[in-house]
Amino acid sequence: MKIVYIGSVIFSAKALEELICIGAEIVGIVSKKESSFNSDFFDLRPIAEYNKISFHYTLDINSEETVNWIKNISPDVIFCFGWSNLIKRNILEIPPLGVVGFHPTLLPNNKGRHPLIWAKVLGLQKSGSTFFFMDEGADTGDILSQKEFEITFEDDATSLYNKLINTALIQLQDFYLKLKNNSFTKIPQNASEGNNWRKRGSKDGLIDFRMHTKIICNLVRGLTKPYVGAHLEFGNKNIIVWEVEISENEEYLDNLEPGKVLKVIDNKIEIKTGDSSIWLTKHEFTELPQVGGYIL
Repeated sequence: MKIVYIGSVIFSAKALEELICIGAEIVGIVSKKESSFNSDFFDLRPIAEYNKISFHYTLDINSEETVNWIKNISPDVIFCFGWSNLIKRNILEIPPLGVVGFHPTLLPNNKGRHPLIWAKVLGLQKSGSTFFFMDEGADTGDILSQKEFEITFEDDATSLYNKLINTALIQLQDFYLKLKNNSFTKIPQNASEGNNWRKRGSKDGLIDFRMHTKIICNLVRGLTKPYVGAHLEFGNKNIIVWEVEISENEEYLDNLEPGKVLKVIDNKIEIKTGDSSIWLTKHEFTELPQVGGYIL
């Protein structure tokens, strides 16, 4: 079973390496030289060169040059894991088995953008890994494989990304053999079910200390590395916050306003929140705020 592989993020690299490890016949790899919007970007060229696999860079996956490059290889199936643009019919119709895509949610729920970030920021207790046959819609094709994983309050973007990878690689081993042996099944998605998450903007990453402490924790943890980080506004600057902890402060705080700086110990900053207080433990302050001041 000849596979053309398309991808441009860390997950793409992990799944590609797994396929090579289990002996899959990868006949071509498509990736990008750089990305201005994927914070977890990964150029697959070094993997291709090390394993002596034909390689192609593209900025437009649907360009005539890229379509012809894939056609000339004549793959039986295309795996597209970690690509931010929709693939059009001129590629979808090339491989006899179709194009297998990937979305890190439990489709048909939570289609759309930034799925791991939204799942953590919204405080979901579970999500999943779904491989599906791509059509001209966004995350709407027939499901090939789906597996659930738990989200704990302590999870952050890094731990969730690792959970996702570990879950998906188990699935990959299973459905690769089913595709190869033509023993796979397709589960159609119901178009009337599920929802679509929108694209996140800068304001979605802004910490507002009027929020409850756990909501701030989820926001910071959902946006920490490999993503861009949550931020607060201080002194006409955006300050990135990478890690926070819930404060165990048992003092009477009900008469204090959200955003008030309660303590500064070494590089840690305790801030009053909407319901209690929180420690900023890893951040990018170059000058620490003063106790009694405000971060609004």
